[in-house]
Amino acid sequence: MSVYKIETRHLNFFYGPTQALMDVSIQIGERQVTALIGPSGCGKTTFLRTLNRMNETLPNTHLEGEVLLDGKDIYAPGVDVVELRRRVGMVFQIPNPFPLSIYDNVAFGPRVLALHNHLDELVKSSLRQADLWDEVKGGLHRLGTELVEGQQQKLCIARVLAVQPEVILMDEPCSALDPTATLRIEELIRHLRDQYTIVIVTHNMQQAARVSNWTGFFLLGELIEYGKTEDIFTRPQDQRTEDYLSGRFG
Repeated sequence: MSVYKIETRHLNFFYGPTQALMDVSIQIGERQVTALIGPSGCGKTTFLRTLNRMNETLPNTHLEGEVLLDGKDIYAPGVDVVELRRRVGMVFQIPNPFPLSIYDNVAFGPRVLALHNHLDELVKSSLRQADLWDEVKGGLHRLGTELVEGQQQKLCIARVLAVQPEVILMDEPCSALDPTATLRIEELIRHLRDQYTIVIVTHNMQQAARVSNWTGFFLLGELIEYGKTEDIFTRPQDQRTEDYLSGRFG
């Protein structure tokens, strides 16, 4: 068993002939928040999507190298991709609740995966974990799409939590939210890291500093620097990291 929850080894990724990730090797510990920062188009989201094989939904792409979850290669033959995506859930940039009730949004995954036992309790506990229960408990029949954006994003997080994942991937989960909703999601992330391994892509460097334990800086498809967040932000080892954090480019 690996001592790391997630590990990539010499990871390369291609969109057709264009190489988007170049020899990325990283080790992510369990129950930590890892932030991925860097300019737009530098490979952060592409990297994030390799961690649950979401890039396979795109045509004409291919991957080289290894992505390990608990020491096992998720791209090995015979891996159950549905089970992988249950273990490694994803929250997207734009909240995407289903056009169903709040209850049915959260219950959707457990029903598909036949996790039917105690469904009411599972829905309630998932909404509680996502810090949404108190706001919606009197109207679980309401459409999830009727919630305000910050609540919609919490609903999407609850939907991921309901299938009992081990890892949560977040692709700029606050970029569509106002400052108040953003702070609430950040508080939620800090709470969830006691139970889950979280990897978050963010353009907001202050957010990375506030919520993460570890930070990786991507540039032009390369992982330039990776370390404890405090060290990355106060004592970067690579001049390119320092230039980006100081606003000289990006």
